[in-house]
Amino acid sequence: MKLDKTVQRLVDGYGKWASDAALSNRPGGTGLMTKELYPYEAMFSPIKVNRTTIKNRLVMAPMGNIDMAEETGRPNDKMIQYFVARAKGGVGLITTGLVPVSHGIDNSVTELGHLSYFPRIDRSRTVFAGWRDLAQGVHSFGAKIFVQLTPGLGRVGNPQCLITELKFPVSASMNPNFYIPQIPCMPLSDGKLKKIIKNAGQAAADAKAAGLDGVYLHGHEGYLLEQLTNPAFNRRKLGRYADVQNFGTDLIREIRRRTGPDYPVMYRIDLSLALNETYGAQMDEIPSLKKFKDGRTIPDTLAYMKNLVAAGVDMFDVDLGCYDNWWLPHPPAGMPAGCFLEIAEIAKSYLKENKIFSNAGVEVPVVAVGKLGYPDMAEKALREGMADMIMLGRPLLADPEWPNKAYAGRVEEIRPCIGCQEGCINEFVDGGHPQCAVNPRTAFEHVYPDIPAKADVKKKIAVVGAGPAGIVFALTAASRGHEVDLVEKGSAVGGRLIPGSRPRIKFDVDNYRRYLAREVGKAAAEGKISLRLNTVLTAEELKAAGYDTVVFAIGTKNAVPPIPGIEKANAVQAVDALMDDALLAGKKKAVVIGGGVVGCETAYYLKYEKDMDVTVVEMLPYLMDGACTANRGHLIYYLKKAGVRLINCARVTGFPEGKVKVSRNTHKNVPDPYNTWSPILPKNIENPLAPRLGEEMRDEELETDLVVLATGGRPDDALFFEAQKLRAAPELYNIGDSFHAGKVHEATRSAYALATKI
Repeated sequence: MKLDKTVQRLVDGYGKWASDAALSNRPGGTGLMTKELYPYEAMFSPIKVNRTTIKNRLVMAPMGNIDMAEETGRPNDKMIQYFVARAKGGVGLITTGLVPVSHGIDNSVTELGHLSYFPRIDRSRTVFAGWRDLAQGVHSFGAKIFVQLTPGLGRVGNPQCLITELKFPVSASMNPNFYIPQIPCMPLSDGKLKKIIKNAGQAAADAKAAGLDGVYLHGHEGYLLEQLTNPAFNRRKLGRYADVQNFGTDLIREIRRRTGPDYPVMYRIDLSLALNETYGAQMDEIPSLKKFKDGRTIPDTLAYMKNLVAAGVDMFDVDLGCYDNWWLPHPPAGMPAGCFLEIAEIAKSYLKENKIFSNAGVEVPVVAVGKLGYPDMAEKALREGMADMIMLGRPLLADPEWPNKAYAGRVEEIRPCIGCQEGCINEFVDGGHPQCAVNPRTAFEHVYPDIPAKADVKKKIAVVGAGPAGIVFALTAASRGHEVDLVEKGSAVGGRLIPGSRPRIKFDVDNYRRYLAREVGKAAAEGKISLRLNTVLTAEELKAAGYDTVVFAIGTKNAVPPIPGIEKANAVQAVDALMDDALLAGKKKAVVIGGGVVGCETAYYLKYEKDMDVTVVEMLPYLMDGACTANRGHLIYYLKKAGVRLINCARVTGFPEGKVKVSRNTHKNVPDPYNTWSPILPKNIENPLAPRLGEEMRDEELETDLVVLATGGRPDDALFFEAQKLRAAPELYNIGDSFHAGKVHEATRSAYALATKI
């Protein structure tokens, strides 16, 4: 099994970095919203790609547009305004999300009725007007736009096509489907692959005719293009495409033939799948991974890139990983900042040292990706020649004005991404479209104007609770002219973000917490809102104050499980363990009850930052059920590497002195709690091939000197119902976690929607 020392070092470091407090505001550590390198002369200098000049070095990553076009595939106002907002925000180059060119061949990209959740450029002339409108809208703000074409999804596509249409998903060879590994993906014939290549050439010609500025090939992360160009997935013995380079180079040559020599072609590639480095000996033990051991090495990939340039590629962006270690190509909150800069530098150095130029006779730019939404870090990477451009995905969803604010030196006003991937990924996995947890306007630009309209009637409003929901509501309502009192029982604003930002891996959340605090402080200093900390109001006091409207955003109460003897156990709430180091003093062993996001993040903190022996106990079959696959995989993988014991399908039954007693299911079909190579299917998707989970219970006692409760919370809605009974104001609203204990995404969306209408 081939291993790469550089990749191995990086993969190992993506977990243990949190143990080193010195890794602050630097690649491989935390990222902060500082502006020590302002003005950003490198970031805001032009660059030439082929013969096209791009005004600055910032690229919008291919984030979304799934379920944002009409079902026919035509870009509509939702999709157009989403991209235009990023162009208006100052980014130099926009790339769209996936646009398949394999409908009718890759069965996973087309829905029943020949509809699609992807935009289409291959359907008919009925879709062209949408693309022309999109190009013109982006150009009006001086940005360029490339359309991202994909030959298909292959083994990482939705296998429901087998259930709904009796058509197998496809791949380069007989490969297991990612979502349901029991379903095989059938190898595509050379004839069908040639048809996909022809389709791609036509799509590129159509894109050029529509006014789009270039095409962008999706060749990373284990999608169909990589399945055909990586020996991990392509094990064909016969035919033209048994050579793993031929499909990619044929694809580029056809695009060049149809578009001419001057049309920019960009290619997204991973230097390594990093599967061997991630799973090691498990590659021989895990059925769905056994076939994938012979992936491209970094030298293999660089040699392939050289041939792609010879075929006509003008620019690359590079990363690591695939779906089976999905936290790599989709780095979540817990991954360090600038995680792939070293990878970009390897590619750039190779192209430069080997004097590899594009067909236009110019250097081939390399775009760096991976948690670079920190202006100083992005600028430093450009100045030091690690990359030629910086790709921003989620940061531009969080704040489309990121480029404009960085250019003007208003870095402190940039709304930071928190790396949760709740809106940008989980939403479309669950059937929605990409959104953003911290920016309620993302993908609703066609609904909400840049600046909310002034209120027709100015109201006196009390907002009870200064967590994300309360703050977003208060700031938005105040901007519309309402008189707003923001009341918080604690000594600082932020709510659950305060303990939630304590672990080092939550530095993105801490950036957001600081941003909200600054915005509230600024609004209070300017007299736009009244901020009252350390204040608890009763329903009677709210009524006596004569408010027109009272908005309750109080959040949750910690849940205490009704377990016999818990009152005598040395038990603390996870939020308290995160905030008060005194509670951890002298403690060596901890049992965390509850394996959701909070429980696993707390376990990570206790292990990596406090060097404790940690066990996590979860009742459900899966830990972190409901979290984004990338976020979940990152935490679980590195908890395992650190020796944290994860116990699923178990319930706590008692607390003998110095121990936690659990009753756990030991049936053979209990899911492996450390499984990070397969996702949890959405609840509305049934796997008919899943083994039946039986019940074989066994009692076990876990030694511990600290019990940490991470069993969730329940809405703290008592004050709302008291106020409703008392008729404390003509208008009463309950939002955020005090209405429904959920996520930041749900809280900010509800707060913004209410504040724009009230």
